[in-house]
Amino acid sequence: MTVTPLDALPIEELRQRSSTKWRRYDADVLPLFVAETDFALAPAITRALVRAVERGDTGYTPPEPGIREAFVGFAQRRFGWDVDPARVRWTCDVMMAVVELLRAVTSPGDRVVITPPVYPPFFDTALETGAEIERVPLLHDADGWRLDLPGIEAALSGGARTVLLCNPHNPTGTVHSRESLAQLAEIAARYDATVISDEIHAPLVQPGVEFTPFLAASDTAAAVGYAVTSASKAFNTAGLKCAQIVTADERTAAVVRAIPEEVEWRTGLLGAMAAVASFDPTSDEWLDSLLARLDENRHLLADLLAEHVPGARYEIPDAGFLAWIDLNALGWSEDPAAIILREARVAVNVGPSFGDEGEGHIRINFGCSPEVLREAIERIGAVVRARASVSG
Repeated sequence: MTVTPLDALPIEELRQRSSTKWRRYDADVLPLFVAETDFALAPAITRALVRAVERGDTGYTPPEPGIREAFVGFAQRRFGWDVDPARVRWTCDVMMAVVELLRAVTSPGDRVVITPPVYPPFFDTALETGAEIERVPLLHDADGWRLDLPGIEAALSGGARTVLLCNPHNPTGTVHSRESLAQLAEIAARYDATVISDEIHAPLVQPGVEFTPFLAASDTAAAVGYAVTSASKAFNTAGLKCAQIVTADERTAAVVRAIPEEVEWRTGLLGAMAAVASFDPTSDEWLDSLLARLDENRHLLADLLAEHVPGARYEIPDAGFLAWIDLNALGWSEDPAAIILREARVAVNVGPSFGDEGEGHIRINFGCSPEVLREAIERIGAVVRARASVSG
């Protein structure tokens, strides 16, 4: 069945938004940085939120807002993953869930493994709990990005207690294979360690790419792991505050049940409503249309970079709307994002914020219209040409 790509809202309408993406920079800047997208909400979400506001339904989140059942259905439809509804809990966002899990499974001074280049808050959340960070960067070769399993094993054998996994990986868009996840689980079990898997980008895995939730990778993974996820990235509802914590083993479920009830109270009521609407089957058509647009944009970006920014290295991601781009060949210092903002008036993410491996890199959000994406890359290309003419 042919899926019609979702159209972004007109930029004049987008500039009326009050979110970070549209308020951080001046109006002449094209914002392709923070992980917000430029599309209207899925109709089911809009209906749920409008009804709630019209009746003044903006109080506290109830003990059973319907998230369990909605997420279980979504996980089965989209990933073929059977989740026990009794092992789904919620809080305000994924990073809050990570912090609370780290507090539950580590002690101050314990080492937590992260795999840069990686989402910058991974560094902050580990430090917030009093843990120490042990960096085991992703490996990269002609076949793409992958976990450094021997490096992770060395860290765990040396005393690290937890692996903070990003699956799919942000910023590279890598979808880790079932085999690598199962091997990671065996390594963690060998050293009595824990894996916390951030799977917020899972709904954005492209058709034809197999996504394996960490807890579904093997029986061992189910025993050593915790998953944290949310509809907020795919459905652009980050400001509404709702995320899920999922377990697949009685021991890990008991750890989550012991987390203070206040953690659950932090969930926004409108966020819970939006999550239920996002996970509902009526939103699948919208999500499929979004994925079709992102598929076109991820390939368009490759063509635009080849035309306007020769020397840029970009591998088309398997998931998400974020592109990790190596601009070291341009010689624009360790942080080309500053040059791009100043001279092209395009806001992109700073590569080194994802770890030392990000020097010379930028992250671009292509969750926008093709026209905006084209204009952004053309602006960057103009800077490339201008600088080359001066140096030449």
